[in-house]
Amino acid sequence: MLNRKEHISQIIVTAAQMRDIEARIFAAGMPVPALMEKVAGLISRRIQAIFARISFPRVGILVGPGHNGGDGLVVARELYFSGYQVWVYSPFHKLKELTSQHLQYAQSIGIPFYQEIEQLPECDFLVDGLFGFGLEREITDNIASAINQLNEWNKPIISIDLPSGLHTDTGEVLGTAIRANYTSCLGLWKQGLLQDQALDYIGKAELIDFDIPWADVQAVLGDVPKIKRITTATALSTLPLPRPPVTHKYKEGHLLLICGSRRYAGGAILTALGARGSGVGMLSIAVPESLKQLLVSHLPEALVIGCPETETGAIAQLQLPENTNLSSFSAIACGPGLTKDATSIVEEVLASDRPLVLDADGLNILAQLGTIPTLQQRQAATVLTPHTGEFQRLFPHISDAKGDRVKAVQEAASQSGAVVLLKGARTAIANPQGSVWINPESTPALARGGSGDVLTGLLGGLLAQAVNKEIPVEDIVATAAWWHGQAGILAASERTELGVDAFTLSQYLLKVISYNRSQIY
Repeated sequence: MLNRKEHISQIIVTAAQMRDIEARIFAAGMPVPALMEKVAGLISRRIQAIFARISFPRVGILVGPGHNGGDGLVVARELYFSGYQVWVYSPFHKLKELTSQHLQYAQSIGIPFYQEIEQLPECDFLVDGLFGFGLEREITDNIASAINQLNEWNKPIISIDLPSGLHTDTGEVLGTAIRANYTSCLGLWKQGLLQDQALDYIGKAELIDFDIPWADVQAVLGDVPKIKRITTATALSTLPLPRPPVTHKYKEGHLLLICGSRRYAGGAILTALGARGSGVGMLSIAVPESLKQLLVSHLPEALVIGCPETETGAIAQLQLPENTNLSSFSAIACGPGLTKDATSIVEEVLASDRPLVLDADGLNILAQLGTIPTLQQRQAATVLTPHTGEFQRLFPHISDAKGDRVKAVQEAASQSGAVVLLKGARTAIANPQGSVWINPESTPALARGGSGDVLTGLLGGLLAQAVNKEIPVEDIVATAAWWHGQAGILAASERTELGVDAFTLSQYLLKVISYNRSQIY
């Protein structure tokens, strides 16, 4: 059972939803000035912790016309009384009443303010309070010029709520935007901060929890919010651990992998290593006959099925063991290394009644077949795991895969009836009903060939183990994405981002579970 803090850390909101939640708080009697004081106090303490090593800090506060600027002015006051040397850049002539009052008080206690960015004295760091959530129009003229100059100063910047210039929902840069080193997101995570296109601007993002009542969140978002962050607690709760004391290999899932070709033998090996890392009870691997001995040498515990192959070295047809068919397995994962010559194999697994993961050439063949709508007719769950290029081939009429990834993955899941995992720096997962999970952590170390194959095997293994458990498929997919990402992060922390090849990544899967063991048992 998640506590309030864990629930809050999952929630992702749009600008409209945040406005509605704040409106409920104010309607209930919370004074706007009191909330501003509370928020700014939390930010001030966080700033002092981040920059604690600076002996006599000099800080520039960037103040906009709205309540984000008011937050910045209260931060300026608090830092001033804590001994910081503080300067305010306030280029706007018309401010909201509360913000104007704070500016007046800041001036009265001797904090200098400037209307031209060139006048701002040398600072150790900057606090960005120009624009808060809900910005819709592009930033232009002197404000755009000032932001570009600030970015060129190469000084640390901490943004309040989100970097000024980013669209709250999509993360799109509205003309120009502050490139922050730190972002202190207020109250609830804003959707734009978890979109790939925002990541060059937000730096290290963290949530400033100012105690929004859970009842107000539920009133606006419902009992089950549509869009959520994957957290460690939620991911671990979906793992098939601890196992019951009395069990056996067939109770812990039987996964069939269909992968590999003479040209792409590595895809089969890496997918199988990912499946091994999942802890699945039984692993069968269908590969071209010429790869059988190679797979046996790498995975002696697996049942490797050599299949007839085409002249090009692809699987020509499945040749399963006697008294076995596709329904004999708990789940199927298909695609890595297949080549497009294995079209008949993909058609066969699509016709099966087993939960199915399609990746790589499985997706490319599906795109060629043009049978996306028929996935809704499958008797079991289908999971598609495209990167952006594969996504665009599968869903050519969805244009936002590189922009609003949340909207894009929701539309794809709705069209296909599948659970769709759109890979990226912030992997997004949607079910056909429009619920979305976003993985908030990853590493560029995963940008290497074969990393996705490891994910396919890991995901297939988790699906196989959960086949008789009442766990939503999208939750299992989210756990796989989290586990895969954490393995990359852990490996990169020990080996640098250049040292995480796909084979190494597979070896770190179980290390992630060991690191989190105390939270599981």
